[in-house]
Amino acid sequence: ELQRIESSKAGLTIGAGVSYSAAYEALSSAYPSFGRLLDRVGGDQVRNMGTIGGNIANGSPIGDSPPPLIVLGATLTLRSHGGSRTLPLEDFFIAYGKQDRRPGEFVESIFVPALPAGERFAAYKISKRRDEDISALLGAFRISLDGDRVKAARIAFGGMAATPKRAKVVEAALLGALWNEGTIRDAQSAFDTDYQPITDWRATGAYRLLAAKNLLMRFFLESTGETAQLRRFEEVA
Repeated sequence: ELQRIESSKAGLTIGAGVSYSAAYEALSSAYPSFGRLLDRVGGDQVRNMGTIGGNIANGSPIGDSPPPLIVLGATLTLRSHGGSRTLPLEDFFIAYGKQDRRPGEFVESIFVPALPAGERFAAYKISKRRDEDISALLGAFRISLDGDRVKAARIAFGGMAATPKRAKVVEAALLGALWNEGTIRDAQSAFDTDYQPITDWRATGAYRLLAAKNLLMRFFLESTGETAQLRRFEEVA
């Protein structure tokens, strides 16, 4: 039962025992950027054995799957002998090494809502090597526009705090603003309020903060089709 993948108009239900490899087709079809991210998770052996449910349950602040799942509005179902309960995935992570899992509970499944037409979603993994490396940080972005203004925004990062965490101050800076480069540059300063990343062997705190700001700009440039400008941006980033 933990190996099931169910697809409906509402979204995807993924059992906690589903491996990255088994989930690849469903996730990449519904959310193409998620598929590209899964290509960066470990190697074939890790993707064949590792599970999305396990990546969530261990509560690591640098797990690759929680940030995009949080941005997509995923919910988590926990089960025990007393029954089951469902909660937003972002609420599962309480503090470093602490999750909202009661004695006897285990992760049963994850539900990922369908992405509404017209909404933009992307996830980016930053690591020292492209393949088979732990993330220094991982950013996920989702934007909904009403004309040329931001109607809704969800941004989450791993590797920037003690848990996978939303960038709620950055989101607030974007809400209602014009979706243009000026807005992005103004919103970049809000990262300093949302996150105070640490320095470790994967990256310095200053690098993580700068990379997070640059990923917001990358998401904007990709969402607007500014591929030439994106190449120039990457040359100096």
